[in-house]
Amino acid sequence: MKRVVTAVLAALTATFLTLSLTTGTASATPPSIPSAATAATRLATLTVAPETNQSSYDRALFNHWITISGACNTRETVLKRDGVGVVAGSNCAPTSGSWYSPYDGATWTAASDVDIDHMVPLAEAWRSGAYGWTSAQRQTYANDLGGPELWAVTDNVNQSKGDQDPTTWQPSVASFRCTYARAWIQVKYYWKLTLQSAEKSALQSMLATC
Repeated sequence: MKRVVTAVLAALTATFLTLSLTTGTASATPPSIPSAATAATRLATLTVAPETNQSSYDRALFNHWITISGACNTRETVLKRDGVGVVAGSNCAPTSGSWYSPYDGATWTAASDVDIDHMVPLAEAWRSGAYGWTSAQRQTYANDLGGPELWAVTDNVNQSKGDQDPTTWQPSVASFRCTYARAWIQVKYYWKLTLQSAEKSALQSMLATC
């Protein structure tokens, strides 16, 4: 009897692990987003300065979507992290799943409808100080999974955002603007990037919605 119970428990455990790996709900939120109070404190410490070196920007200077683990690159890793019920092929490309885009509130079931957005765009980072980084630093930034830099969002929304900062572009979902500001501030704080005066004012207004 003991052997039978042990076998049943082992089978149930294996089933649970299989289900949790294939059908569990992902966090759908990048890590290290500070509280509104912490974000406000960090915003106050950021250097306010004009943007510079815009003409020398080239997206190729930020080597992105590098291999993270096995066959999975950065994009595929974020799709797995932020999706629900994601199933991937042997090449790590998702074959099914769903993704909620917090910028516009849309949900997609095809990975091709989803872009991975850099919260602080690469061009914005360049103009704010990344022009002085090494190639290795820019690669780390472009593939940063340790902070709130990479977000799975609707592709055309990401494209409409482009390289704009919060003075000219904010998520259409007003309730998400608090989170957006907190994440933007964290990225600039962690990477020691500067910001413009108008950008700082826009972020303060967004934090006021928290």
